[in-house]
Amino acid sequence: QVQLVESGGGLVQPGGSLRLSCAGSGVVFSSYDMGWYRQAPGNQRELVAFIMSGGRANYTDSVKGRFIVIRDSSRNTVYLQMNTLKPEDTAVYYCYAERLILGTKLAFWGQGTQVTVSV
Repeated sequence: QVQLVESGGGLVQPGGSLRLSCAGSGVVFSSYDMGWYRQAPGNQRELVAFIMSGGRANYTDSVKGRFIVIRDSSRNTVYLQMNTLKPEDTAVYYCYAERLILGTKLAFWGQGTQVTVSV
């Protein structure tokens, strides 16, 4: 059974930092493209950062220069280092993994972790 478990969320003041972790079981992350998404109340889920199995990463414009996505294959874990946090970064953050096998996409989501940026 595949499980993605996020951790590291919490309450932080504007300008602060958090590091989210996504640990996988039943799946080998090195074979998957991994992503971090977020969803704020009343908004659609949006892509924050994506890291390909080969290591190339992409970010949504609003987090470029502030967030870094890192994969550690030895720990089967993907991290999202979030710096200079802003109130508009407040959302539930979800880990995502996908892989294409023989034309079929396998995709998995974590349960989400709450990030709140507030004074």
